[in-house]
Order: sequence, then structure tokens, then C-alpha cells
Amino acid sequence: MRFIMIAVLIDMMSIGLMIPVLPHLVGIFTQSKAEQAFWFGVVSFSFGIANFFGSPILGALSDRFGRRPVLLIGFSGLAFNFFMTAAATSLWMLVWVRLIGGAMQANIAVANAYVADITPPEDRARRFGLLGAMMGVGFILGPAVGGVLGDIDLRLPFLASGSLAVINWIYGYFVLPESLPKHQRTPFRWRRANPVSALRGLIDLGGVGPLVAVIALSNLAQFMLHSTWVLFTTFKFGWGPHETGLSLMAVGTVNVLMQGVLLKHVLKRISAQRLAMIGLATSAVAFGAYGLAPQSWMVFLIIVLNMPSAATGSTLQSIVSSAAGAGIQGRTLGAVSSLNSMMAVLAPLAGAGLLALVSDSPGGDIRLGLPFFAGSLIQCIALGLAIWHFSHRD
Repeated sequence: MRFIMIAVLIDMMSIGLMIPVLPHLVGIFTQSKAEQAFWFGVVSFSFGIANFFGSPILGALSDRFGRRPVLLIGFSGLAFNFFMTAAATSLWMLVWVRLIGGAMQANIAVANAYVADITPPEDRARRFGLLGAMMGVGFILGPAVGGVLGDIDLRLPFLASGSLAVINWIYGYFVLPESLPKHQRTPFRWRRANPVSALRGLIDLGGVGPLVAVIALSNLAQFMLHSTWVLFTTFKFGWGPHETGLSLMAVGTVNVLMQGVLLKHVLKRISAQRLAMIGLATSAVAFGAYGLAPQSWMVFLIIVLNMPSAATGSTLQSIVSSAAGAGIQGRTLGAVSSLNSMMAVLAPLAGAGLLALVSDSPGGDIRLGLPFFAGSLIQCIALGLAIWHFSHRD
């Protein structure tokens, strides 16, 4: 477990470094706020659509050849993505780089399959929580450093991210052990690896069904927040890379506290299903509060109060993983990743599109929260579906 946690930590640090600065890098090539919001949506869309097709294929390949070689492919894709982004001289170059990087990257899905390989079903929610805590640590360190480096030069965080990805490849090659025994590996079939078949197989898993829609809607709302956060806080509060990095650092801290410290104690008192529903409820309230907040300091208070939502992904994923057999963990969690990527495709179009509609509003205007109000509604729908699903199962 400690080996994969270190790999995920380095991976998320490299991603976190670039988050506060990518929208500002896009802004170098644009002439207005609306154009910046639109092209940032296109750049985010390109990564998501490539990842939508790539994730189930890489997940299925990890079922056939093991987790370690597929993780190495992902680390290589990240390094290429970051170094070429730093060298980008046009918007279309950014788009092509993100397309190639997205197609090669399924690290989180494969890391989750790695954890499922070495963990009994009853302990997976806690173990997925530990993995989530490492992601949180990465988001504490990455955005904070990225914000500082971005204030020096917008391209510097991408060079640092690429260097971390290279370090992770070296670590994976020389240190990370394989988790999937050869006797548990399954043949690779293109027919099952395409995203449509992978999602159909996910829906057909016993005890999952409507949870696929819950995961999709919840992630759509989350990705709408992710894809508009930097521009929203810039437009509404006048934040730069430094302030954005601090806010993401706060999110990472809350994630680490919830998933790495509190989750194992909470799961002793309430079920994973109930905790998932509580997280969906607090997310719905928090999204609306972000949009309504008149002062920037309130954002940090909302992040802290929204702590239960940090466990939603881990608990839902443990339910899905427990429904899948040992030989199809990669394909199953690759399908979840593909589903998330589909939402990552739609979210920038929806989020950035809604933000572009109100981007000319003055700083502090409540209308700038439009993407977050839409996200709150989506979380409410996800919560309703989860309540219906779990009540019918009981």
C-alpha cells in the first residue's frame, strides 16, 4: 500500500502544480475574459475526450499485463503533457498536447485497481480513502508551489510538473512492485475495452445500476467547479495564482483530514452508503454557498464545512469495486474513470459556457456564481437518485 500511495502522491503533486496557472496561460493567447473562458473550456475538453476513450483501454490492458507497466505509460504521458504545455506557442498546440496526454493517462483508475488487488472488499472504502488522502496531500503541496512558481513565470510550474512526472516514472520502474498475480490476469479484448462496452458492463454489475448515474452527476458538478474555479475566483474576487493555490491547498488539507484521518472512524459508526449521501447533501449546499459568497474569506469557511463531501468518491467507488470480480478490477475502475472523463468533457463546456454568459458582470456580482448554482442543482438530483437506489436495495 505504501508504494502506490507514494506514486499517487507524486502524481497528484505534478497535476496540482499546474492547476492555478493553466487558465492564466490560456489567457496569454486570448483577448477578452469571455474568450479566455471559452478556450480554457476547449483545452479542458480536449484532455477529457481523449481520456474518455483511453481510460477503459488502459484499464483493460492493466488486467492483461499488470498495473505497473500501464502506470509507467501514464507517467510518460504526464511528462510529455507538462513539458510540451510549457513549450506551447499557440492555443491549438495546447489543445493537441492535452489530447495526447489525456489518451495516455489513466493513473488514478489503475492506482485504484492496484489497491483493489491487495485489499479485501470490506476494507476498500478505507483504503480508497487513504489513496484519496494522498491525492489531498498532493493538492496541498502542488497548488501552493504552483501558485508561487506561477507568480515568477507562468510556464515554470509546467516544467516542475514534468520533472515530477519523470521522477515518478523512475520510481515506478525501479521501486513499485506489481500487484496483480499472473493467474488473475484476463485476456484483453477490444470489444470490451471501448468506452461504450465498458460503461455497459459497469451498469450491469450487480448492486450498482443507478449508482452509475449518481457517480456521473456528482462528478459532472465537481468538474464544473474545477473547470471554472480559477476564472470564477479571478472574476469575482480578483484572485491570482497565489490566492488560487491557497484555496486549493485548503481543499487538499480538508481531503487529507477526512480521508486519511477521520474516514476509518466514521465508517465504524455509519455505512458507506449513508456517508455517500451525506457527502452529496453537503456538496449541494456548498456549491450554492460558493456562488452566493460576497467575501473571499467565506470561500475557505465553506471548504471546511463541506468536509463530508471528501469521502463521497471513495465510498461510491468501494461499492462499485466490491461488486466486481478480481479479474476485472482494471476494466471496471477504468470504466469509472472513463465515465468521469465523459463528465470532464461535458463540464468545461457547461461550466465555462455558463461563466462566459456572465463574465462581463462586475466583481462581486452574484451572477458570476451561475455555474455553481447549476452544480448545486445537479448534486441535488444525484442525492435523490442515491436515496432511491439505497432505499430499494434495503
